[in-house]
Amino acid sequence: MMQAQLRCLCLLTLHLATGYSHEGKFSGPLQPMTFSVFEGQQGSQVIFQFKASPPAMTFKLTGETDGIFQIQPDGLLYHNGALDRETRAVHKLQVSALNAQGATVQGPVPITIEVKDINDNRPTFLQLKYEGSVRQNSRPGKPFMYVNATDLDDPATPNGQLVYEIVIQLPKINNVMYFQINNKTGGISLTRDGARELDPTKNSNYNLVVSVKDMGGQNENSFSDSTSVDIMVKENIWKAPELLEIVENSTDPHPLKITQVQWNEPGAKYSLVDKEKLPRIPFTIDQEGSIYVTQPLDREEKDSYVFYAVAKDENGELLSIPLQIRVKVKDINDNPPTCPSAVTVFEVQENEIIGSNIGTLIAHDRDEENTASTVLAYKIVDQIPAFPKEGLFLVQTYTGVFQLAKQSLKKQDTPQYNLTVQVSDKDFNTLCQVEIHVIDINDQIPIFEKSDYGNLTLAEDTAVGSTILTIQATDGDEPLTGSSKILYRITQGDSEGRLGIDTDPQTNAGYVIIKKLLDFETVAVHNLVFQAENPEPLVPGVNYNSSSSATFKLIVTNVNEAPQFTQNIYQAKVREDVAIGTKVGNVTAKDPENLDISYSLKNNKRGWLKIDPVTGEIFTMAPMDREAESVYRVQVVATEVGGSSLSSVATFHLALSDVNDNPPRLATDHPHLFLCHPLQAPGSVIFEATDDDQQSFRGPRFTFSLGSRVLENDWEVKRINGSHAKLSTKHTNFEERVYSVPIHISDGGEPELKGTVSLPVTFCKCVEGSCFRPAGHQSGMPTVGMAVGILLTTFLVIGIILAVVFIRIKKNEGKDNVEIAQACEAQPLRN
Repeated sequence: MMQAQLRCLCLLTLHLATGYSHEGKFSGPLQPMTFSVFEGQQGSQVIFQFKASPPAMTFKLTGETDGIFQIQPDGLLYHNGALDRETRAVHKLQVSALNAQGATVQGPVPITIEVKDINDNRPTFLQLKYEGSVRQNSRPGKPFMYVNATDLDDPATPNGQLVYEIVIQLPKINNVMYFQINNKTGGISLTRDGARELDPTKNSNYNLVVSVKDMGGQNENSFSDSTSVDIMVKENIWKAPELLEIVENSTDPHPLKITQVQWNEPGAKYSLVDKEKLPRIPFTIDQEGSIYVTQPLDREEKDSYVFYAVAKDENGELLSIPLQIRVKVKDINDNPPTCPSAVTVFEVQENEIIGSNIGTLIAHDRDEENTASTVLAYKIVDQIPAFPKEGLFLVQTYTGVFQLAKQSLKKQDTPQYNLTVQVSDKDFNTLCQVEIHVIDINDQIPIFEKSDYGNLTLAEDTAVGSTILTIQATDGDEPLTGSSKILYRITQGDSEGRLGIDTDPQTNAGYVIIKKLLDFETVAVHNLVFQAENPEPLVPGVNYNSSSSATFKLIVTNVNEAPQFTQNIYQAKVREDVAIGTKVGNVTAKDPENLDISYSLKNNKRGWLKIDPVTGEIFTMAPMDREAESVYRVQVVATEVGGSSLSSVATFHLALSDVNDNPPRLATDHPHLFLCHPLQAPGSVIFEATDDDQQSFRGPRFTFSLGSRVLENDWEVKRINGSHAKLSTKHTNFEERVYSVPIHISDGGEPELKGTVSLPVTFCKCVEGSCFRPAGHQSGMPTVGMAVGILLTTFLVIGIILAVVFIRIKKNEGKDNVEIAQACEAQPLRN
């Protein structure tokens, strides 16, 4: 009995350790079942206990037993050797139930044994050594070769999940990895550093040691393998060509191949991208990388092109950085020289010496600069007129500089010459027109028509801008030129610049005008000297003399003038509480005739100021109030003492700075503050205070308190901010009437001022949030009886007035009828 119990316990333990059905049971009737068993387990391992139902007595096992699976007569299914998933992953078995005679009474029933994988196989590379190659500057991250390893374990489990890693790179320059591997696919590609720095001229061969691990590389007990990878670095053939030169206006058939680019590997897709974003470019590329120009180019239209050749893979991804293609359009001589303008004009002064430069003719050629096509030669082919002789001018062949060739010119001989100039390049000729104007030189000085313009007497108050004299000089040079134009200036007698001279550009007449008021007290007599000059310098050897100057005496007479203040507006600033009799300012005026001056005030409306009539000192004479007027403005009158008693006026502004002299008060005389009666809970009202003093930039700083301690049981007041406070009730037991609550308000100023105000708060019935009070008799309003009496009296007065008017109208009508009848009697009827 004991041995049977131990055997059952052992079998149960083995079953739990090795096999299990998909239903999770360890025994049961014979029916189709599937079991999972881990490979590699040694010894006898129980799988399941089938139970027989009469008449079945024993069981028989057939199928893919491989000599490992067995069943006992009592239905105990087990295996007696290690399973290997890599040999057979699934075993198909059949179990039959037999009776006592050995005949099958049930089955055969299919039993499936799934062999569960364990990590019992190491990964293995398919090759002991790999070889590959890569082009320099290949795209990073794009594999150029693969390494592959296999693992016999189940790939659906971590046992068969392989991870690749580069463990050694030789050489490893500056400890930088040039290669990387996809840890799942085994694809080897360049890193960004490798794509940038690999250079076959420096190192063309690299060796990698690549490892592979199973268990996803996450288990310390995982198996691994390694292999060697030799990589050859090849020269990058994806290179931009050198600068391309295309001769303009080519007559060859187009499109015309000009260069070719090629990606390092076949299969690339090529395209062109324009750098300048032109609507279209005259270039194309085929899928062999050949680049063509599609039409003849014109250098004068566009002398160069820059665009990019792009290589993409089959997915449209860039294979590398696009190549810059630069094209220069090569010039041919296909443009004639052009003149700078229809006519080029030069000026030359008469009497210029032989060899003097007159000017430079600069023709243009649209062909390429600094080539034989743009070397221009100049030649004079005609001169009109040929007077006094031909060949008066010459031109430098390659510079276009014109010079006097044979003699100096005279404007009296010919004022203008017309030249025809041939401009040539190596293939073309162009004729340009040149005009040479002979201009007069300044060899004549201005001469006054008279040397003395006599005397003139003027009052000192003559208006500014008045013309007081006209002077005239003449010049023998060519009219209306800088050589004959005359400018006048005063060289003596006007050191203060009170006079000026304007010149008429047509007649050269000079008009002497007053620019600043004359002043008898400063200068009573001006002895003036006028000088006439040209704006153009005189030629050497010719100088101005006494003929170019004239004299004039201006006598200024005195005019009595009003005193003049030193400034138009005087300003001062004092405190508004300054003591009476304090000096607040001073004004000063001066009489041009040095007469004494008396000062007085005008528009001193408030009578705050007085002035010393002799010194001009201004004093206070009454208390001042900034709140009434912050800037007090008066006029100061300065009057001559004696003479004509002329006077002038200036303004005196006295700014008053504030003093805290106004106690706080309510901002509203009759604040409408109410609370709805009866109170359901303590309520509050908000009120505002102010005062008339100047507020600081921070605003008012009022503090608030109850005006009586007796009220502290009923009310409390709290400050909200510098100008507002909240009055609150402390209970709800108030009558329906008006309460006058005294409030102390302090302004916090210097000195501090306090005020007590009576704040009326009405307790009333409320309708829709507003106070409702029945209308009653108010002081000053008539009663109903009085109103009726007034109305009846009014009607009575109106009736009397209407009656009087009616009676007067009737009387007038009777009088008119009598007059009409009398008129009719005096005039007999006529047929």
